[in-house]
Formats: sequence, C-alpha cells, structure tokens
Amino acid sequence: MSIKSTILLQPILSEKSTELSSTLNKHVFRVEKNANKLEIKKAVEKRFNVRVKKVATLRVKGKQKSVTIRSNDRILRTTGNQASWKKAIVTLEEGHIIDIVGGEV
Repeated sequence: MSIKSTILLQPILSEKSTELSSTLNKHVFRVEKNANKLEIKKAVEKRFNVRVKKVATLRVKGKQKSVTIRSNDRILRTTGNQASWKKAIVTLEEGHIIDIVGGEV
C-alpha cells in the first residue's frame, strides 16, 4: 500500500466542519473515491505531523442539475449530474491540532 500525496484533495471549510474542529478536534477532508481508512490516516499523519485517533468515511452522491441556455431566440434545456465524491472525518489524538485556516508552517 503506497501513500500518494493526492489522497487528501481539499479540506472542507463549512460552518459545521469548523464547529467540529473547534469543539471535538475532528477535521473534514474531501478525499479520493478509492482511498481506504488506513491510507487516509497515514496521509493525514504524514502531511500534518499529527496522531490520528479515528477515521470515518462516507460517500456523497452527486446531485442532478438543470441548465437553460437562451441563444438566437431558442431555448435549450439540458440536465446533467455532478460527480459523486468521498468525505473523510478525521479525529485527532488529544494535544494534536491542525490549523487549516492559518495554513501550513
């Protein structure tokens, strides 16, 4: 099992994830769809130099979107799907923190 640098795609910065990180020491990341919990744990520990206690993952299904385009007095309506993606909620050991908003040191 190799640790790829692209397992962690981006942190999710929402009101709920900010509340989780400040109160429960949990951080939320968007990860590769085929990454498992062990790979996610090793990637977070290597990238941020912290100890991970637990990793929870879930798949988020993509939504269906509709688009209307008006051109030359014609109306074109089309629908499509957003891509599905995977979310990881990482719980850190006591005393370890990740400052995502402040950036890496």
